[in-house]
Amino acid sequence: MVQRVSAVYMLLFLVFLLFHFVLTPPHSYQAWRDWVRSPFVGIAASVFFAALLAHVWVGIRDVVLDYVRPIGARVLALALLGLCLAGAGAWLVRILWLPRP
Repeated sequence: MVQRVSAVYMLLFLVFLLFHFVLTPPHSYQAWRDWVRSPFVGIAASVFFAALLAHVWVGIRDVVLDYVRPIGARVLALALLGLCLAGAGAWLVRILWLPRP
């Protein structure tokens, strides 16, 4: 269910981006920056990346559970996956929400 819901949201977000950039593309760096920093886009992008990380977690977790048989290797693979995804999530929060000069 997580993969399906996240896939639908990501598709809708990408369609929104496509229509936005076809109809009203930003013509300067300042216009792009202002658009990205708007609350609606920031929240929508944050939800997109949260959905992406959840989608990746479920997908790769299922592959690991199906194909990695030794329990120690399975736990290690899932732990590394979780750490990588948590790091990616922290990096995305830094990019999207922390102030930049």
